Amino acid sequence: MAKLSAVSKDEAERGRGAGGGRKPAHRLASVRGKSPEEPGSALDLDRLIHERMRLGIVSALAVNERLSFNDLKALLQTTDGNLSVHARKLEEAGYVTCTKTFEGRVPRTQYALAAAGRRALERYLAHMEALIRATREG
Repeated sequence: MAKLSAVSKDEAERGRGAGGGRKPAHRLASVRGKSPEEPGSALDLDRLIHERMRLGIVSALAVNERLSFNDLKALLQTTDGNLSVHARKLEEAGYVTCTKTFEGRVPRTQYALAAAGRRALERYLAHMEALIRATREG
């Protein structure tokens, strides 16, 4: 069995693990030219939106006025349970609205992007663009 080497706190903070030699994490951590109120670190990303499925939901709703549960499920190629869990987290955060109606006896769930969700997505995209610029300039 191979022995795993421990990573010191200093090495971890510099972005160097047991493999060494990698670029320090702080090179991507600070985004040049940003004011203090703007996102400046990869660690500052909105974790709620950064998750793949939730980013997909918010992005789909940003370009569609509203989508049904089944439309979102098909678009994101996911299961009922997975979509429900992630949509509920976004709804609890105030990022999406959920409207439940009935067509006859069949329930119909519609989702729309709330104003807070649109603002959060705009901040997230700006932050990602700044990180990309900083990486390319670095």
